[in-house]
Amino acid sequence: MTTEFTSLNLRLELEQVILELGYITPTAIQAGMIPLMLTGVDVIGQAQTGTGKTAAFALPILHHYIHQRLPQALVLAPTRELAVQVAAAIEQYGKHLKVRVLAVYGGQPYGPQVNQLKRGVDVVVGTPGRIIDLIARKVLDLSMIKTVVLDEADEMLNMGFIEPVEEILSSTPTTRQTALFSATLPARIRTLADRFMRDPQSVTIKKSTLTLSGTEQRYYLVHEGDKLPALTNLFEMEPITSALIFVRTRVETGQLASQLSARGFPAEALNGDLEQNAREQILGRFRSGQIKVLVATDVAARGLDIDNISHVFNYQLPDDAEVYVHRIGRTGRAGKTGIAISLFSPREKRRLREIEIMTKQPMTLAKLPTAQDIIARRENQLFEQMKIWLGRGRYQREREVVARLIEDGHEAMEIAAAALKLARGDEKQRPVSNVVDATSPERSPRNERDFGRGKFQGKDVRRSSGSSSEGSGGGNKRKSSEAGMVRLKLNKGKENGVRPNDIVGTIAHHADIPGSSIGKIRIEDKYTYVDVPEELVEKVLKHNGNYRIGKDKFTLVKS
Repeated sequence: MTTEFTSLNLRLELEQVILELGYITPTAIQAGMIPLMLTGVDVIGQAQTGTGKTAAFALPILHHYIHQRLPQALVLAPTRELAVQVAAAIEQYGKHLKVRVLAVYGGQPYGPQVNQLKRGVDVVVGTPGRIIDLIARKVLDLSMIKTVVLDEADEMLNMGFIEPVEEILSSTPTTRQTALFSATLPARIRTLADRFMRDPQSVTIKKSTLTLSGTEQRYYLVHEGDKLPALTNLFEMEPITSALIFVRTRVETGQLASQLSARGFPAEALNGDLEQNAREQILGRFRSGQIKVLVATDVAARGLDIDNISHVFNYQLPDDAEVYVHRIGRTGRAGKTGIAISLFSPREKRRLREIEIMTKQPMTLAKLPTAQDIIARRENQLFEQMKIWLGRGRYQREREVVARLIEDGHEAMEIAAAALKLARGDEKQRPVSNVVDATSPERSPRNERDFGRGKFQGKDVRRSSGSSSEGSGGGNKRKSSEAGMVRLKLNKGKENGVRPNDIVGTIAHHADIPGSSIGKIRIEDKYTYVDVPEELVEKVLKHNGNYRIGKDKFTLVKS
């Protein structure tokens, strides 16, 4: 017999929200957990991400909600992204109750969080570190807590948060209800449950069989430093209508989105730093096709329910093969086909077998397109577009311009070639790199282990510990060793995560010069030195104020 939300006898305000959201049948974890939590017992829910766990604990918390001065429920989450999402979900479910929900996490100023706590909060959702800080500052009082939820407890264990979690639990009333949710239950989590939970009831949801038959899985072996040019080259060749790119951290979402945009592929970052309104606006633009590329973390992509994603890219592989499955499950939906592309560095190849076992499907090793492949495709596309326009014949105004040019003595062939050159102007923004597969004998084991001290797109890239000598040959770092080149300096270096791709991408884009014209790049701890052709120096310096790495702007000066 199928359970429906109406049979759970939730308070009317919650039933109204459920009706508005269009929910009819609870998921397995919701059907198992909600009735138990409504009775007040401690519970352990073992289920994977994406099974509806938030509603499973949020609805019982809200069902028992009463207005009081101090927080009555506390939800602990391993990351700020998850804390923000859970808080937003609870606020949505409790909107007719006017429940006050606050997300607290590190990396944000204390002031707004402290002020809101002083005004009164009903449910606090936060990361363990910030919760501990607020308790220590005596602005978070947990003495009236009725329910504590440990969301993704195994992730908190992996991130070293178990001791802070134990400290927080010790600060709450012993009469509280405790709900623990975890995809796995390692020994340390079981010990935590034995210590802080009272005869917990368990609900275990078996892993569902994921159908990936509509998804083509491909992988490329690429050296770590080649991943960005490899990705942009694939963008040139793939029939992308919308793409989701996965990285590990929120910082990397911004960096990669910025690098892609600088290379002519507009992208936006989806991470936990976004306010809920901003997140919804980005997703709205993505759904409508206004933006085609999103760069996201796994946590930030939770709840992403979009059926027309043509490509999923694993720019960085997840640590867990099961997370990989959830990632690529976002393409090939609703009876459509999808493409999942993974960029493996040589040291990650061992994880290929784990993924194939999990998906029960082999992944196909593919060869990266060459620069010649991309140039040929661009020219073929231009050729086909010209045939279409010639067939339409809708260019009377342009024909008049051509007639004037012929009257001025220009050849028709030369006019046509110049027009095509103008039409292809945006290609300058998309530099083509001749990236070599990591399987190629052209790359040595030294390059594989230590990419960055060799060649980058034809440029000599050096990394220094900060000494004044340039490489083993010595010399003055302030002077370019190449004839006709001038050395420029910027006040960002290894400490700021600067990479050669960042420098080439932003300068080539904003100064409108070919990326291949940039010479040697020397990255030190606090500074970076870049060689540019003497005739392009003024053009490069003219665009100071526009250059950026991630969110940080930088200025170039003559060294």
